Amino acid sequence: MVGMRGAYGCTNGNSNESQQQPPVGGGGVAGAAAATVEIAAMAVHKVSPPPAQSTASKMKARVKETFFPDDPFRSFKGQPLGMKWLMAVKYLFPILEWVPGYSFSLFKSDLVAGLTIASLAIPQGISYAKLASLPPIIGLYSSFVPPMVYAVLGSSRDLAVGPVSIASLIMGSMLRQAVSPAAEPLLFLQLAFTSTFFAGLVQASLGILRLGFIIDFMSKATLVGFMAGAAIIVSLQQLKALLGIVHFTTEMGLVPVMASVIHHTKEWSWQTILMGAFFLVLLLLARHVSMKWPKLFWISACAPLTCVIISTLLVFLFKGQKHGISIIGQLKCGLNRPSWDKLLFDPTYLGLTVKTGLITGIISLTEGVAVGRTFASLKDYQVDGNKEMMAIGLMNIVGSCTSCYVTTGAFSRSAVNHNAGCKTAMSNVIMALTVMVTLLFLMPLFVYTPNVVLGAIIIAAVIGLIDIPAVYHIWKMDKMDFLVCVCAFAGVIFISVQEGLAIAVGISIFRVLLQITRPKMMIQGNIKGTDIYRNLHQYKEAQRVPGFLILTVEAPINFANTNYLNERIKRWIEEESYTGSKQSELHFLILDLSAVPAIDTSGIAFLIDIKKQTEKRGLELILVNPTGEVMEKIQRANDAHDHFKSDCLYLTTGEAVASLSAFSKMITP
Repeated sequence: MVGMRGAYGCTNGNSNESQQQPPVGGGGVAGAAAATVEIAAMAVHKVSPPPAQSTASKMKARVKETFFPDDPFRSFKGQPLGMKWLMAVKYLFPILEWVPGYSFSLFKSDLVAGLTIASLAIPQGISYAKLASLPPIIGLYSSFVPPMVYAVLGSSRDLAVGPVSIASLIMGSMLRQAVSPAAEPLLFLQLAFTSTFFAGLVQASLGILRLGFIIDFMSKATLVGFMAGAAIIVSLQQLKALLGIVHFTTEMGLVPVMASVIHHTKEWSWQTILMGAFFLVLLLLARHVSMKWPKLFWISACAPLTCVIISTLLVFLFKGQKHGISIIGQLKCGLNRPSWDKLLFDPTYLGLTVKTGLITGIISLTEGVAVGRTFASLKDYQVDGNKEMMAIGLMNIVGSCTSCYVTTGAFSRSAVNHNAGCKTAMSNVIMALTVMVTLLFLMPLFVYTPNVVLGAIIIAAVIGLIDIPAVYHIWKMDKMDFLVCVCAFAGVIFISVQEGLAIAVGISIFRVLLQITRPKMMIQGNIKGTDIYRNLHQYKEAQRVPGFLILTVEAPINFANTNYLNERIKRWIEEESYTGSKQSELHFLILDLSAVPAIDTSGIAFLIDIKKQTEKRGLELILVNPTGEVMEKIQRANDAHDHFKSDCLYLTTGEAVASLSAFSKMITP
């Protein structure tokens, strides 16, 4: 049959998939002649290999698509050298793009936004520093220098920079495993600065090397489950402050925390509980009002600082510290002190600081980039993910040398910044200057601030991380994603934050590997009255074509899945052979390669092996519409051993079936 198709010159013609199958002549000489004429008329298109390219050109294209998918330097083309240098400087320092056109009207908007987020950043900075087991002043330092650096290097107009709850929690929990912040406060502080340095190094490296796709392994389901679990763990940790417990567990899991709460009931302070409950309800009520009426966003933004002021006055007036209410205590005035001499690269703790920096760096980077892109889409402007990574990374490297710990763009602060009407990154500068004034002159006012209010502020801030509608949406959309979400959540609250995250990421990666090693493969049938072929299980009107087994593969064919594909095809061939009658005896195996974007050496060997197996069974292997790379590899295989002749390559399934059916009838007596 193959030889006859070659003799009649039907190599690989094509017709549009919307055409009807051509009629086939009857048996005998007349039928053969009619079929020959029809097939010859139909043979107008061939499966063409892609244009020849050198290996260097292909490598260049692949590298460009991998590391520069957004082609950030496309605007440089055709520009004079001087303009290219100016554009390069603006690319590295985005502040130069908006400063020349900055106006007083823009400044008024940024001033209001900056003062608003400062009212939120000051109490949050103090609270999150305590969450990381660091001195409260470090939280304010981290709200001063990093925003100034980001304003110069960052490309987002809405991102409000500072400490965040999740990174603070992870850093504190990981470092406490090796060093006690109470017993060795200086060493703990050194490890925090060193971890921040490594976090910034990782973040900047990802941006400089264009490796931002690595953070894409943090799937939506992983983040939703992880954030919800972390929010609960963060809230549970605040029970120490809300109940007035002195001797509290250093572990993070749900069980040990609740056990510690129950075992230390004698340390509970009713005054602390009353104050904590009152201010927590006040904060949650303010949050609810701002969510229901977005124009009243300032209520939620100002509520934390208002609570701090009121609670501080109450403690001061009623001598609350003498009635069991724990207070912050004395905080020194002054700006950030240099801390490059406190970076500790001792081999004893190097592994711990690198690991802590890596995890906190990835988590904070994921949050910062996601928040920046979210608000950029709302205002219809672009945020370069790799530039953001470089900005956040350099911000943390500078921060580690100026008494700051890990910072990024926080969602709550950025939402307030956005709603307050910020226009440029100048709002970060206004916030930083406000924090500077606080550091220089207002620190004595925080002496009587109760720790219980800081705990209430943290709970009110992280409760928004529990996204129940998102969990429900994941459940409805994809049960496997829901499993990942649940595993991330359960791992965080029952084991630890980093182990829970590792479990969720591991399951996500396993799912990707499963999709690669077990690709989708389907049997196609013809939709009656058309030349269209679709999945039999999806389209009930699709019907099998007698004598044909039409399969489609929807994945790259490589060393990881060739054994599976081989076994699956053999099983289908056997099933077709056993169930088929004499009238529908199997003659052709058609592999539709339209959805196969790439193939490697093992994949080509798999196609050759399938061809040999089908020939032993008296079948003919037909390949339909191989894509450019696949066709190129097939052509190279043919250069050595002419495995796939032109008469087994077709452009569409419809044409292949029509052509092969015609020949089958032509040679049937």
